[in-house]
Amino acid sequence: MSRPQGLILYGPPASGKDSVTAALAALDGRYQQFARLKVGSGKSVGYRMGTTEQLQELETAGDVIYANSRYGNVYAIDRPGLDQAFAVGVPVVHLGQIDGIRALVEGYPATWMRVLLWCPQVVTSKRSEQRGDIDTADRLAAWKATREDMDAHPDYFWDLKVETVATKPERSARLIDELLHAWTGAATA
Repeated sequence: MSRPQGLILYGPPASGKDSVTAALAALDGRYQQFARLKVGSGKSVGYRMGTTEQLQELETAGDVIYANSRYGNVYAIDRPGLDQAFAVGVPVVHLGQIDGIRALVEGYPATWMRVLLWCPQVVTSKRSEQRGDIDTADRLAAWKATREDMDAHPDYFWDLKVETVATKPERSARLIDELLHAWTGAATA
């Protein structure tokens, strides 16, 4: 039996993960952003808001595949959430840490396509301000952390690299979709 297919979009804040995911969903409704469990405050769109107790229960059960802290919140990728996401389509997981990618690839049985979405720091700053983020300084610190993460893992393998300054979300989505379908031999949407 073949493994289910999932998609990981890695990149700094404002590199286009949300825009590319929306373009993927418009191209084929099976693509759906994986809603990580978020414990904390702030933006709730795109997350399953949870409590510290829920996170502890998942950890006790061994169901937290990866968790990280950023912006004063905890973000978790959990096995039950992924099970639900795979049941309805192709989950698109947004990550900004290579350790998170490794934990996901090693910790959940699926065929994971790894896509690097990149933009320069000045673009992150501009996009963050344009979308009205009140924490642009924190986003720029996260951009720097992502750059340092990449520099610490120079030989990390990417199935696809996309410069989002030069490539529109719709084109990025088409490239990702075509590559994913080439893996399975299925016809593109």
